[in-house]
Amino acid sequence: MSEAAAAPPSPQAGESVGMSYLDTPSRKFVTIYLPLIAFLIVLLFPFYWMAITSVKPDHELLSRTGNPFWVIAPTIAHFNKLLFHTSYPQWMWNTVLVSVVATFVSLVCSVFAAYAIERLRFTGSKQVGLSIFLAYLVPPSILFIPLAAIVFQLGLFDTRWALILTYPTFLIPFSTWLLMGYFRSIPYELEECALIDGANRWQILTKIVLPLAVPGLISAGIFAFTLSWNEFIYALTFISSSEIKTVPVGVVTELVEGDVYHWGPLMAGALLGSLPVAFIYSFFVEYYVSGLTGSVKE
Repeated sequence: MSEAAAAPPSPQAGESVGMSYLDTPSRKFVTIYLPLIAFLIVLLFPFYWMAITSVKPDHELLSRTGNPFWVIAPTIAHFNKLLFHTSYPQWMWNTVLVSVVATFVSLVCSVFAAYAIERLRFTGSKQVGLSIFLAYLVPPSILFIPLAAIVFQLGLFDTRWALILTYPTFLIPFSTWLLMGYFRSIPYELEECALIDGANRWQILTKIVLPLAVPGLISAGIFAFTLSWNEFIYALTFISSSEIKTVPVGVVTELVEGDVYHWGPLMAGALLGSLPVAFIYSFFVEYYVSGLTGSVKE
């Protein structure tokens, strides 16, 4: 047997043979497009259901006949009730204000914490990083009990500051843990060269590390903003006045009267409340993926 006949097939030949499986349209449809279609249906159906429910008249919502997945006579009465007969615009403003301020405060604290743990190399840095990760695992449903006593003692109950100051308790551990992984991927040689050139730690952080860590900062910011936007337990516990409530709490507490559920305004409020987060995710999707992978090329 010749050497050419005995030689094993090259990797390129194996890859070409494997990809040839998708040459036929039927195989490609079953392998690629059918799972994607099923995934999109499962993913987008809740948004579709919210959209059609928010424009359905009450008689269609309560009717047992007809197609429940379609609207015969669309109406904007639910949006009119939500925007002009409830405090929904104020709830939206409260949610935006609390989420933005809490996210900014959490990112600032997380940047300093993550940089100190990953770049300063002090004794016990690994243990500190592990403790921060363990703090992230503590559920907010346990933390709100001692935090409630602190909020009452400081006189912050029923104010926006109660949420702004308590949200970082679960945002900072998560953002720090995320930024630690990203800062770890930045080459140490960049800092060493800057130190040789006479730069101090503040200059290194602001002029070298943070510009390289922009995708990680955006990723951590999106996560922190989303967690703040959707938070329910703290907002329900620390806020009682209708004009200070956030969207998740206001929609549930003000649009449900006993056993009467105003499904139209409820779905309209849920739809409008989900649009800002969806817009942010779609706008920063490239930075978001880059931040999760922690990719910094040397």
